[in-house]
Amino acid sequence: MIGTSLCRWAISYFAVAIVWLLLAEALMVVGFGFPNHDIGAPETLVIVHMVSIGWLSTVLCGALFQFVPVLVARPLYAERWTLPALALLTLGLMVLLAGFLALGGHFNGPSWLLPIGAGLLIAGFALVVANLGMTLWSARPLPRPARFVAGGLACICVTAAFGGLFSLVLSGTAIGAQWPELLVSGVPIHALAGLGGWLTFTAMGVSYRLLAMFMLAPDGDARLGRLAWLAGAIALAVGLVGGVLALWRMTGLNLAFLLAGAAALLSLAAYGRDVFGLYSTRKRRALELNTRMSLVALASLIAVAILGAACLATGAFSSHVGALAFLLAFGWLTGLVLANLYKIVPFLTWLETYGPVMGRVPTPRVQDLVAERRASKWFVLFFAGSWTATLMLMVDAPLGFRIAVAAVMVATLGLSEELIRARRLTDVAASQRLPTGAAAPHLLVSRN
Repeated sequence: MIGTSLCRWAISYFAVAIVWLLLAEALMVVGFGFPNHDIGAPETLVIVHMVSIGWLSTVLCGALFQFVPVLVARPLYAERWTLPALALLTLGLMVLLAGFLALGGHFNGPSWLLPIGAGLLIAGFALVVANLGMTLWSARPLPRPARFVAGGLACICVTAAFGGLFSLVLSGTAIGAQWPELLVSGVPIHALAGLGGWLTFTAMGVSYRLLAMFMLAPDGDARLGRLAWLAGAIALAVGLVGGVLALWRMTGLNLAFLLAGAAALLSLAAYGRDVFGLYSTRKRRALELNTRMSLVALASLIAVAILGAACLATGAFSSHVGALAFLLAFGWLTGLVLANLYKIVPFLTWLETYGPVMGRVPTPRVQDLVAERRASKWFVLFFAGSWTATLMLMVDAPLGFRIAVAAVMVATLGLSEELIRARRLTDVAASQRLPTGAAAPHLLVSRN
């Protein structure tokens, strides 16, 4: 990536996303949302959308703006669109959350808050999809990791479309009244497209490239990678298309979701086997902290698959869906994102600060921007807290869940400080911090 143009606003996306994550964790600690409220209550919807849009989607958009050009060796289609997209996503989420709070009776708000918020979010995601989609289109035929991203972009379109329809139904508009059963039957499709397609499928593709790059590993097994992508695409197609058809014909979703689940397990098995292959063929023998923590996050994904299958077999899936969703969102997705941010932020900071003078003056290594031993305790606390919180949900212990999430929040604050220190070059030796010709980076904005 030496010489690669940096996305000016990627760090801003990361910062905004972490703020949303901390806000969501703080609300869970004080007992707002599930399990203290019903899983479908407005309070829970506030938490769900803070995590899924404010945290995971925002951070993923920032990462994609920086790394999709690396995946396809093409410049980003429209760098100037990235800041308006961030503004629309942030404003749209704030309005949407206000609509949920009004729906829950926390204040008297107008009924149009939900559809206006959803409309702003759709506009923001439209800019993201158009920008990344045109970048991918210019690079056909796509390499394997980029195909995962393309599938994820298609899924965010489905997710946003269903979200817009839900906003109309919940706001009580005349248009929304035409689909009275949509909230019952459409939520599983919305969740599959969002958590399964946009977030997980895209994260799989990006992690392929990042793991290989940071471990100095060759590309993975082409057959396993192809199987992971094909089985995942089939799972999403069967689940989403079959789900929409079942919704239209007013039939059950069980068959479509059962077939999609089987294909998804095959995709995850191939992906997991391929990732372990990257570890075994890497040239960097001593694994860095971000790589080790990515492996722990992958273990959480495997746990989600095993627990989900066990719950389905025993008929307990509906009673434990909240615990499974939490483990998927925090143990897998948030754990993976935090692990990679711990490498991405110092890496981008190093490129911005020392890339222009590399070869002319002595420069520190990327590893010199961080202190892994100090940061490792925060990752241990984060994963321990996430797994404990999941267990507390499984055994229906709301107070234990809040205490565990408090530990997760402390870990998130600790990791946030580590990222700020890396951005400020705090851990770089004073003699190497700013050699002749190097300029200190801004905290939230990168130089192109």
